[in-house]
Amino acid sequence: MARRYDTNDATDRATGLREAASAVRRGELVVLPTDTVYGIGADAFTSEAVADLLEAKGRGRNMPTPVLIGSPNTLHGLVTDFSEKAWELVDAFWPGALTLVARHQPSLQWDLGDTRGTVAVRMPLHPVAIELLTEVGPMAVSSANLTGHPAPEDCDAAQEMLGDSVSVYLDGGPTPGNVPSSIVDVTGPVPVLLREGALSPDELRKVVPDLEVAN
Repeated sequence: MARRYDTNDATDRATGLREAASAVRRGELVVLPTDTVYGIGADAFTSEAVADLLEAKGRGRNMPTPVLIGSPNTLHGLVTDFSEKAWELVDAFWPGALTLVARHQPSLQWDLGDTRGTVAVRMPLHPVAIELLTEVGPMAVSSANLTGHPAPEDCDAAQEMLGDSVSVYLDGGPTPGNVPSSIVDVTGPVPVLLREGALSPDELRKVVPDLEVAN
């Protein structure tokens, strides 16, 4: 039976974060609020948990799961060949609605799907998410919806779709909106905007003027 905690209540928040962290360490799934939409998350380094996440969403390995982190410093252990321009984007827009696609360290023992050696990584601007990520480390997190359905802006919608496939629901109230993060590929010499979301090309070009937009 899934457990749900109101993170706007101080006591419930403390209990919920403790229970969510324990669930993640056990290889179970949790739902958490972010600054875009609600996410379903698992320990990024527990392959079975990531597989369960994809199964809960009805999503294939051809759509790998992004990774959320609680601090930019975590990047040092996750990515390689991270350019100066990539760091400038981090400095300007993290925490926030910017996902960066980078080459991951080849030594990492994880399986996020068919990533072709890359990882999509973001630091969300949400205190509950950051607190959980700080406690448990990098998490594989995708929008908390069944594939093909709208991404949930509140915990009710997430729970209605995912039910008992999730162990712990952290209810932070409605999210600010359902605009997804912008995704920028920083694996090459020139940053490439793969998906325009909360950040426009013009905003991003204030930091990296040579940004290209994928066709």
